[in-house]
Amino acid sequence: MSDPFFFGYGSLVNRATHAYTDAHRARLTGWGRAWVTVDSRHPATLTGIRAEGRTIEGLIAGVPGNDWAALDTREAGYGRHHVTETVAHPVDRPLAVQVYAVPRASFLAVEAPAPILLSYLDVVVQGYLREFGEDGVHRFFGTTEGWDRPVRDDRAAPLYPRHQTLTPDERALVTDLLGETGTVIVR
Repeated sequence: MSDPFFFGYGSLVNRATHAYTDAHRARLTGWGRAWVTVDSRHPATLTGIRAEGRTIEGLIAGVPGNDWAALDTREAGYGRHHVTETVAHPVDRPLAVQVYAVPRASFLAVEAPAPILLSYLDVVVQGYLREFGEDGVHRFFGTTEGWDRPVRDDRAAPLYPRHQTLTPDERALVTDLLGETGTVIVR
């Protein structure tokens, strides 16, 4: 068995946000994604959610030496779940794959859901665009729940710690797709 792998479905799809080089496009069946509120003082969190009959795209990447410490720190608040049997990938050796997801018990039911940081969404969309093209970005939006919350425009002073610089075309794509979802952008 090789080093263990993680399945990334959000910012981990953007290779510029991490140094895991043994990375490959993959699909995870039985899971979806959702923007959720886990702390009323912080922005929305993107999490994987179990969803029978659904499939999401992402990246798998090897965790050298089974050293999960850096990823566990990055994904604090998320738990790891074994998904080896439900991940389709091009690697021709046996893999053990885990996915990070926030426990449902941590989701807060609030009248005013936490906003999505635009700098965070930009990173995710840039990753999907590079890995899966514009159709992949559309699939990301279509397989993610929670677009009924506002998006905070923090591009001028990004709050997301792994923010990236987007091209004008990438920014326009994000803005256009948010418009299609009816998501409100706030300053």
